[in-house]
Amino acid sequence: MIALMRVDHRLLHGQVAFSWTQYVGADCILIANNSVPNDELRKTTIKLAKPPSVKLVIKNIDDSIEAIKSGVTDKYNLFIVVESVEDAWRLASAVDDIKSINLGGIKVKEGSINISKAINLLPDEIEKLTQLVGKGVEVEIRQVPNDRKQLFTECV
Repeated sequence: MIALMRVDHRLLHGQVAFSWTQYVGADCILIANNSVPNDELRKTTIKLAKPPSVKLVIKNIDDSIEAIKSGVTDKYNLFIVVESVEDAWRLASAVDDIKSINLGGIKVKEGSINISKAINLLPDEIEKLTQLVGKGVEVEIRQVPNDRKQLFTECV
């Protein structure tokens, strides 16, 4: 079961690893990213942030989609973490079981619009998230679980 998907440019760090994993009751974290599987330094850093009782899987986007669709992840309460809106859009467009996306940290880029404290989106990212909302996916903004949930549609 997919508990939650989070977009965070830092991927896995203390806030995500502990507060969100505990909040959603995840027993497996999937880092879905095209560069991390081939980057030993980033992989090592991410592994250090993992809570001891939680399984960590690092796959590229296509392999993540394939694994979820194959059913191999069904036995887990899965918390998916992606680095970008593009990655979230690709996964959520391919996997119907993704019903909720948390926007946690998206850094400033040239041409981006600040829509919330730590959320900066390009116009095409806003369009992709709007498409997902139109398909019934909840897109919400919270840094940590105790923050007030703010819907993406209230901010754009």
